[in-house]
Amino acid sequence: MAVGIFDSGLGGLTVLEAVTKRLPDLPVVYFGDNAHTPYGVRDADDIYDLTTAGVQCLFDQGCDLVILACNTASAAALRRMQEGWVPHDKRVLGVFVPLIEALTERKWGDNSPPREVAVKHVALFATPTTVSSRAFQRELAFRAIGVDVEAQPCAGVVDAIEMGDMILADALVRSHVESLQRRMPKPEAAILGCTHYPLVEEVFRDALGPEVAVYSQPNLVAESLADYLDRRPEMVGPGGETKFLTTGDPKRVSSKATQFLRRQIAFESADL
Repeated sequence: MAVGIFDSGLGGLTVLEAVTKRLPDLPVVYFGDNAHTPYGVRDADDIYDLTTAGVQCLFDQGCDLVILACNTASAAALRRMQEGWVPHDKRVLGVFVPLIEALTERKWGDNSPPREVAVKHVALFATPTTVSSRAFQRELAFRAIGVDVEAQPCAGVVDAIEMGDMILADALVRSHVESLQRRMPKPEAAILGCTHYPLVEEVFRDALGPEVAVYSQPNLVAESLADYLDRRPEMVGPGGETKFLTTGDPKRVSSKATQFLRRQIAFESADL
């Protein structure tokens, strides 16, 4: 058995890298649906169908626990999957909750009623589908009250990153930050609600300024996963080496992944 990490493309590699550093002996199977990226402009039914196909592939690879490292999939498909699709002996987890727990300073699994928190004005940067789903606001409402969230749909950023055009990604990030600041001039915190965005995190930080606390997902997800596996060790077995699967062209995806992570990554074709 291994832990599965699902993403629409390359963004989930930021989570994989953090998980590998936090849990170096953990076998992982990474699935990138590069043939259908980006998810952020697709409708909910399409995202659900693509996500369940990818997660089923990870189940077939021996993964009893799968992390949806794609925020769009977490926002548009996770609840529906958990309610009627995920087998009773499997688990599929999203990436919003660790982020919100960090923002609201609540420990993992704290199910006490929502309460006021220190941060009152939060900027959310995410894909158009994630923003329109309001999944972040819904999860936040379970844990905190009195928080004003201004969400900015960041069209084009994922596409630019997947194409490897970081100059375009830089320009788009700055444009989206400027658009949000016209509506919320002084956010106290900013949420990077897409696992592609850590690849341009420094651009977000520079555009937002030093007074804004920026919350990025990979390390928070890795820490939450380590805590989960401490409590549920049966969800991972001896496993094998980390494996990388893609619905895209393995050679092309491997080249981009190697460029992003600055270490050799070899993808195989996903057997769907």
